[in-house]
This record gives sequence, C-alpha cells and structure tokens, in this order.
Amino acid sequence: MNIGTDWRKSSFSGENGSCVEVAFSDPAVGIRDSKSTRSGHLMVTQAEWVAFVVGVKGGRLGG
Repeated sequence: MNIGTDWRKSSFSGENGSCVEVAFSDPAVGIRDSKSTRSGHLMVTQAEWVAFVVGVKGGRLGG
C-alpha cells in the first residue's frame, strides 16, 4: 500500500530529536521514526490509530 509523501511530525517532538511521523492514507496510517525515515514504516488501520491516540490522551499508555 502506498502511503504517499505527506508525513507529519508529532507536535510533541522534543529538542532531542526523538519523534515520530505519521501519514494518513485510506484505509491505513503509516508511522515512522523521523530520525530514520529510510528504514521503513509501520502500517496500522485507522481504527488502530484512533485507539492508540485515545489511549495516549487518556493516560492509559506511556510511562
């Protein structure tokens, strides 16, 4: 599946360069490391992405 070139960096990206980028393409979402963009990307469904974002915002994921 082709994700395209519209990668967006997280708005929470820190100065240390630790961040992810996402690209949306129906019906999938691509996720990649912004420091290593040529290393490939992870593909998840839009439903999985929404569940992840809801979990992070709700404090159920992360340290």
